[in-house]
Amino acid sequence: MPPSSLRVVYAFAREMHPKTSDVFIQYGTAGFRTKANLLEHVVYRMGLLAVIRSRVKNGRTIGIMITASHNLEPDNGVKLIDPDGEMLEQSWEEIATRLANVSDNDLESTTEQVIKQVNADMALKASVYIGMDTRYTSPRLAAAAVHGVIALKGTPKEFGIVTTPILHYCVKCRNDNTYGTPTEEGYYEKIVGAFKSIRQKLPVSGRYNTTLHVDGANGVGGKKLNIIKKTLDGELDLLLYNLGGNGGKLNLNCGADFVKVSQRPPVGVEHVPFQRVASLDGDGDRIIYYYVDDKEKIHLLDGDRIATLLASYVTELLSACNAEGLRLGLVQTAYANGASTKYITEDLKVPVTCVKTGVKHLHHAALSYDVGVYFEANGHGTVVYSESAKKTIRRIADEGDAEERKAAGLLLNFIDMTNETVGDAISDLFLVETVLCARGQDVRDWMSSYTDLPCRQLKVTVQDRNAISTADAERVCTAPEGLQTRIEELVSGYNSGRSFVRPSGTEDVVRVYAEADTQEMADKLAAEVAQAVFDLAGGVGERPTLPA
Repeated sequence: MPPSSLRVVYAFAREMHPKTSDVFIQYGTAGFRTKANLLEHVVYRMGLLAVIRSRVKNGRTIGIMITASHNLEPDNGVKLIDPDGEMLEQSWEEIATRLANVSDNDLESTTEQVIKQVNADMALKASVYIGMDTRYTSPRLAAAAVHGVIALKGTPKEFGIVTTPILHYCVKCRNDNTYGTPTEEGYYEKIVGAFKSIRQKLPVSGRYNTTLHVDGANGVGGKKLNIIKKTLDGELDLLLYNLGGNGGKLNLNCGADFVKVSQRPPVGVEHVPFQRVASLDGDGDRIIYYYVDDKEKIHLLDGDRIATLLASYVTELLSACNAEGLRLGLVQTAYANGASTKYITEDLKVPVTCVKTGVKHLHHAALSYDVGVYFEANGHGTVVYSESAKKTIRRIADEGDAEERKAAGLLLNFIDMTNETVGDAISDLFLVETVLCARGQDVRDWMSSYTDLPCRQLKVTVQDRNAISTADAERVCTAPEGLQTRIEELVSGYNSGRSFVRPSGTEDVVRVYAEADTQEMADKLAAEVAQAVFDLAGGVGERPTLPA
């Protein structure tokens, strides 16, 4: 692109999407995320970067998703999706941060430096897919992304309102036509089609029932399930709540993050004792199950529970296939409940890898297995299968004996039902329902596999989250000095005590996690560690307290 054309690009940026704030914004574990009114210039520049990234990848399609996921409605965010449907390559996060924060006057020189740094051939065609969630600020930000793509002569394709996982899926399909059709309809055809196919092979039995209550978090996931439910042919009866009507606000007192962190049922959902409920987050990439007992106490079936359920079922099918040599492993973060890790290693006999928080870290680790199951405790996760594993299973489906062919057929349906690109609440919902149906289990049967240690999560607002450093998959705090020693002193006073702290990837807060043998003790330990963070790591505002 000639210099004269670039000058037009930067003039357009200053006029249409000027940088109006000096607030520094950093590309974190899920991209940029902050108040929506601070993002327009950032999203425009991510349109520029997506075109550069596409050209570095020889014209393969890159995705831009406008979402703040489980955050409340005034926030928004943007993240880039790489050609295989995965998160943006980590080495590019610094480039994204640099480009987002330079002044309008320095945008031209910085962009040219980036093009030179990554050796982008700007003569190549570039393709960018753009999607957004249901926030009222999303259309304006999506338009800014389109402008950025067009400015560097890339070709944008807008998907409108979609879940984050649907956009990841479409990017993957566009670059790998063996995976599926890169449209929302193609996603339904593959994921929902596989669910209906496998359910026709699994008669309803035992204590399983086909009714499922769903909390849609007043976001896009519930809206898409409302479309899907009409095509399920009675295989699953979805009762949907919090679809955005009647004044319901996105993620406000509802959704997967609210349920997991507050350990309370969401508002707006009709609760029947011991009836399973699936709670999605605002952009449809997380899912938490729960039920309320006859004393109105909530029981969580979080990402740890989903991971163990799926891993145990896939292990059973692999064994029934007689698929020798395929290695299944499970990936967790420090947030995983200690009881789940013990159950996985001692009862399921499945190897466990612990990594830093962030799906990109879990996804990468899961790829080291033939079959990798990864979930964060917050309900964000999926299953990935190597090409050699798929080839082996297909061969058994064709050549095995009757029982082996049957198990391999079920597993092939299970694979097609899985969105392997990223955690996907809709895909994971169908996976969970498939396993429960296959085993004839209800939520109490599922819950009975092991007993969680009581836990509590809190967050502490600090002046600068970068003042907190961690090691050992975020289980040890290395800075500021003295904080880890204080945490260890506090933990030593509790039976089954465990606690760690980590900086948020998107905002200036420090997240605190604590476990103990009773809920009262877990709450107390979390509060004490939060106070230590406040005192030693530059806490600001109100001192940390337990949620009401």
